[in-house]
Amino acid sequence: MQVILLERIGHLGQMGDVVNVKNGYARNYLLPQKKAMRATQENIAYFETQRVQLEAANLEHKTEADSIAEKLAGQTFTAIRQAGDTGQLYGSVSTRDISEAITEGGFSIARRQVVLNKPIKELGLHEVALQLHPEVAVNVVINVARTEDEAERQARGEDVTVIKDEELELETFDPDAEDQGYQAEAADDEPTESPDEAEAEGAEPAPKED
Repeated sequence: MQVILLERIGHLGQMGDVVNVKNGYARNYLLPQKKAMRATQENIAYFETQRVQLEAANLEHKTEADSIAEKLAGQTFTAIRQAGDTGQLYGSVSTRDISEAITEGGFSIARRQVVLNKPIKELGLHEVALQLHPEVAVNVVINVARTEDEAERQARGEDVTVIKDEELELETFDPDAEDQGYQAEAADDEPTESPDEAEAEGAEPAPKED
């Protein structure tokens, strides 16, 4: 299908270019998003009458996007999610989740402006690109953590997925110690004589009376 681009699209061309695209791409993306219109004779003529206004509007949008990009550059936004000890999320962080986190942070970002090749499925700091305008992009960081405390620790560079080994006290077998223990127990078990018994044993037998 031939279409007229109403804005710059990286892999296709500049505003006003007439290009060939796949029918599905045009119907499902370019036309609904008003990024292009069918390249009919009527539409081409109409575009030429509107070119100045379209270019002025595009410049205004680009200037606004540049201003927002300057404020967003280097910003970090937190997304709290449940995850296991290894850091694997119970689910994922999608473009919708990211747009909501950024919007809560004070910037109005639509999910279609979030460039995410695949959903985020683990804890950590993830760099994500935002396409604010066909000619303006900026990167932000999404801090995915289980709690706000973990998010702060991750921001400081800590790895919250590390499981610390427990210190175990191991008992070792010492034969000498065992022998000493048995000897001590045996000594405690030996019978002891009372003073009277000892005196009686040492006394001489009394002489017999005639």
